[in-house]
Amino acid sequence: MVKNPVASAHLELGSALRNRRKQLKMSMQTVADKAGLSVGFISQVERGLTSPSLSSLVGIAEVLKAPISDFLDQPEAVGTTRGNHRETYFVDPAGPNYERISSKFPGMQLYSVIVHEPPGFRAEPISHRGEEMFFILAGEVTVEIEGTVEILLTGDSIHFDSTRVHSTWNHTTEPTSILWIGTMDIFGDAPSPIHNGTPINGGHTHLPTGDTRE
Repeated sequence: MVKNPVASAHLELGSALRNRRKQLKMSMQTVADKAGLSVGFISQVERGLTSPSLSSLVGIAEVLKAPISDFLDQPEAVGTTRGNHRETYFVDPAGPNYERISSKFPGMQLYSVIVHEPPGFRAEPISHRGEEMFFILAGEVTVEIEGTVEILLTGDSIHFDSTRVHSTWNHTTEPTSILWIGTMDIFGDAPSPIHNGTPINGGHTHLPTGDTRE
């Protein structure tokens, strides 16, 4: 887990991802298509201009055929967690932080974290195989799925097919806490890849309404 100032953390992670991509002789476009992300976003990450969310980092690492542990330290799995004893961790010190909820055992199919999104945080659009569910523990969040926008309040939930391009945005001035449950292996515990062999959505990632990133 990178614990340097934000700019240094971005550069360190971006450099590690770029070096691995070049080692495999893969183009940024290939990584973007297979990870269900935009090539502009991959470029920004590699140049240290931004940092990926946990799910995006997992997707990129899988495409690069590297364990997520090469880029991020995460808490060990335990069967029971206690609210005042769970370790909080992050990809970007200025971005969301996470608490691991799910355990690890043979045949497991679900993964879960509590996501704490800071005010104004907007997650990059992504698509990948599987399904996921959000339950809003505190605050509000805007969820966009292939152009359909919904605002979820405390106590609301949404369950959807992860192959549909999706993103979240904490549009408020207060932190938002979300219970995330999905089939995407965000901890690197399962041997199966999270992506299909062919690009998701034909390799075209559609940015959410109002998002002008390239």
